[in-house]
Amino acid sequence: MTGLSVAVLGTGKMGTALALRLLDSGATVAVWNRTPERTADAVGAGARLASSVADAVAGAGVVLTSLADDAAVRAVVAGEGGVASCLGDAPLVETSTVAPATTREMAAAVGGRMVAAPVLGAPGAVQAGKARFLQAGPGELVEELEPLWEALAGWMTYAGEDPGAATTLKLVANYLLMSGLAALSEAVATAQSAGMGVEIVRGFLADLPLVAPALQNRVEDVLTGEHAGWFSTLLGAKDVRLIEQLAAAGGLTLPIAAAVRASYEHAATLGWADADIGAVVEPLRRSAGLARPPAPPAPAPGE
Repeated sequence: MTGLSVAVLGTGKMGTALALRLLDSGATVAVWNRTPERTADAVGAGARLASSVADAVAGAGVVLTSLADDAAVRAVVAGEGGVASCLGDAPLVETSTVAPATTREMAAAVGGRMVAAPVLGAPGAVQAGKARFLQAGPGELVEELEPLWEALAGWMTYAGEDPGAATTLKLVANYLLMSGLAALSEAVATAQSAGMGVEIVRGFLADLPLVAPALQNRVEDVLTGEHAGWFSTLLGAKDVRLIEQLAAAGGLTLPIAAAVRASYEHAATLGWADADIGAVVEPLRRSAGLARPPAPPAPAPGE
């Protein structure tokens, strides 16, 4: 796979980060999105804007999808004019967070020429080459795609031949994040309602080993932020719903997950649908009549 050429289908924040990382690594990239204006950053960095899925896939050595949900993945991969109709011999790398059953359906739709590779990490980590990819699919295909993994330069974890294994692990990881953040938000709102100053709470949480390392980068946003990140409350609720469905298929009911999902859904209905998942704290503050504490002042030049 010399002269890496990649079609990136789906240019939301994560898809754009993947395209930019590939461009930075010297790959030739074509991009397509159902709303073409969302391709602007990738096209501005040198990607070719494709007019259709088929146009993007034509001549690509690898096709990479990064889409919002199961319905979008099914439409783009297996729908009319989708990837399955024009893929040829190129492998598909599916990075979306969807149900494991959907992942398996898409692998079957392209004749098994697919590696599931959902991402653990923010778009900034992807663009910096520091994200973790959960790979699952045929071992020989994973090896064939080594130039792609080298271009992405992330941390790769192979989960086995079953493509659904990667999305299973991704849902487990996202559930740990969503539930931990919901609990952190309840703790912060409770401290605020009890009259604790934000400086004391901030310092306490910074030194508290009970706050998972993956949550530390959202502590400030929960405390004082405007929730302008990339992972929306709607997507958070969707991912928790998917793990509930996965558990139900195995005969499990997850009572904590139901409450966590409801927290993100509630935040979305109250106006934070497009805000980062840290906005799960805002309905709590609103219910108690609490204002968001002021953000700390920016450091003076030279500090």
